[in-house]
Amino acid sequence: MADAVRWEHDSMGPVAVPAHVYYGASTERARQTFQFSSLRFPRRFLRALGLVKAAAARVNVALGLLPPAIGEAIERAALEVAEGRYDQDFVVDVFQTGSGTSTNMNANEIIATRARELLGHDRSDRAAVHPNDHVNLGQSTNDVFPTAIHVAAMEALEEHTLPALRRLADALEAKAAEFAHIVKAGRTHLQDAVPLTLGQEFSGYASVVQHGVVRLENTRQHLAELAVGGTAVGTGLNAHPEFGARVVAELRRLTGHMFQRARNPFEALQQRDAALEVSAAVRTVAVGLMKICNDFRLLTSGPRTGFAEIELPATQPGSSIMPGKVNPVIPEAVNMVCARLLGNDAAIAVADMNGNLELNTMMPLIAYALLESLELLGNAARVLADQCVQGIRANPERCRDHAERSAALVTAVAPRIGYDEAARLYKIAVERNLSIREVLLQEGKLSPEEVAELLDLERMTRGGRL
Repeated sequence: MADAVRWEHDSMGPVAVPAHVYYGASTERARQTFQFSSLRFPRRFLRALGLVKAAAARVNVALGLLPPAIGEAIERAALEVAEGRYDQDFVVDVFQTGSGTSTNMNANEIIATRARELLGHDRSDRAAVHPNDHVNLGQSTNDVFPTAIHVAAMEALEEHTLPALRRLADALEAKAAEFAHIVKAGRTHLQDAVPLTLGQEFSGYASVVQHGVVRLENTRQHLAELAVGGTAVGTGLNAHPEFGARVVAELRRLTGHMFQRARNPFEALQQRDAALEVSAAVRTVAVGLMKICNDFRLLTSGPRTGFAEIELPATQPGSSIMPGKVNPVIPEAVNMVCARLLGNDAAIAVADMNGNLELNTMMPLIAYALLESLELLGNAARVLADQCVQGIRANPERCRDHAERSAALVTAVAPRIGYDEAARLYKIAVERNLSIREVLLQEGKLSPEEVAELLDLERMTRGGRL
């Protein structure tokens, strides 16, 4: 029957839970208490939590603290959690107790119930496998939760975010090479400036993303520090002295990442600065991507009344009322992602500053926001690379025309005729709607050969004095 229940018990007494689920009394109490949103922890976090529990079980058996049969059943159940077999039973809202205890107990109860099954016991037999005494042995939510945050964030960075950003940087570099000989007008303050190549412009975009990759790579040294073994306040009370180091070694084996014990276990519980550092690096990339996307929108504006210097791939009709219109939808979508990343960063900063004494008490929010940011940034970088940058086409004629008509070309002749005279010619060009080349030839201050030499656009893009 769909509404069949079984009775579970915890330190507060009996609780009815649906008969088919793997979680128990503590989780059901939390499910009923924390009903703020539909937000649940992402797959990467649940995987990390399962890996921490599996590592702890194996270490506790090795230390002689758990009977091998129970420890092996817990380890197997925890690895099944890591694989995603019980994601539907992680039912507690992200907005819950600030340490994440409800989700830690959600994991403990699922693993305990599954371990009982594996050992042939009744699913409600707490004496056979206990969620606290056995699954949570040597642990506290206070060190497990930050450990899971770091493991999940490290895997997200290495497997998703960084590869996508490198892909985007490569795509931008390829376009920089493709557009290396297309001269265009430079613009500063959205006003005419001296020329550069479209390739030079795109090389700047590639460098922005490359710098972002380096910033994110540099956060890994602090993300690699794990709090496990510190238990409730960092002292390691109720954990074997070797427990933390051995669990970290086991997590290295399970993930392939070079984790290490936190250098200071008290800081590892008090602050979530490593998460904040990652988020700040994400924010910096997001700011850069938003600028790049806005540049794309400007450069593709038109097609008749805008810059129209590049053309973005068409992905869908742009208007429900204006036939034929095509909009820069990928840059716009990425801009919205970046806005979300900035919001998440602000939330993480507020959450990090709101710990008290020995513990941060906004860890679930930090975990959710950080992992969402890493996922979104990776997705945005991949989509921008594959569905936008790789298909960008230049309009060389339009670029050249804008460069030729830029009033800022007078900058190249200023060293020859002086700043004030160059400024006078600039005004004439603007007032009469003439090019600088035309004004110079009309004024006759320089020979046609000198004008041609000084207004050599390709030469100007290489810098130096002409």
